Amino acid sequence: MRQRLRLFNGEQFETSTPTVSISFGEFRRIVLDAQHVQRSWLRDFDSDELQVPEDLYDVLTAYRQLMPGA
Repeated sequence: MRQRLRLFNGEQFETSTPTVSISFGEFRRIVLDAQHVQRSWLRDFDSDELQVPEDLYDVLTAYRQLMPGA
């Protein structure tokens, strides 16, 4: 049987956003400073998702439950 040629439209390839590694301490210092001086660009990332280690997620979840008004 003869093979049929298919038109490439690029939909088969998923583009992934490149990632980089940064220490949590450096990330924390940058974000805290940006929050302190109310940098507007910080809000641009409100809907972005972060991948964090499971143990950090557990700590953040527990802390959120202890926050006033939680």
